[in-house]
Amino acid sequence: MTTVNLWRATQYVRMPWKNGGGSTEEITRDAGAGLDGFGWRLSIADITESGGFSTFAGYQRVITVIQGAGMVLTVDGEEQRGLLPLQPFAFKGESQVSCQLISGPIRDFNLIYSPQRYHARLQWVDGIQRLFSTAQTVLVFSVADEVKVLEHTLGHHDCLHIDGNTGLLDISVSGRSCIIELTQIG
Repeated sequence: MTTVNLWRATQYVRMPWKNGGGSTEEITRDAGAGLDGFGWRLSIADITESGGFSTFAGYQRVITVIQGAGMVLTVDGEEQRGLLPLQPFAFKGESQVSCQLISGPIRDFNLIYSPQRYHARLQWVDGIQRLFSTAQTVLVFSVADEVKVLEHTLGHHDCLHIDGNTGLLDISVSGRSCIIELTQIG
């Protein structure tokens, strides 16, 4: 049975980072408690100073700056290109990652998932988009003041969570947002 939940930004639970260096607002996840046991998880992190990232061995991470000028990541000793707003960057959860803020604090949007348990597709869209998905879970995260998805209106940083899809889902999205499709393996 397909379920649809609309998560409002005011409902997100704030929790400390795994390494204690900052805090995260958890948006939603598939299972587990705390920082363990999930197959996938969405969150927003506040990065107020340059420093190291928490490790999540066995997971894949996709990070996108959603507020602020951006940052430069160093992954396993190699400096990467500057990560500017709405430019996703993927890396392995066990990698040693640190960031250098470009100009002041930022907020970033994070998808962390187990590639042994899920196939994931993440894309940023703007304007009016229509897509068809066979993914079991589809998430739409808004970075606009108003995003329309199906019959729902999302505000800034709200997230629509469609779960249990078993058919071909026809989704129309209007507004700047991130669409994530997750399909369980096996």
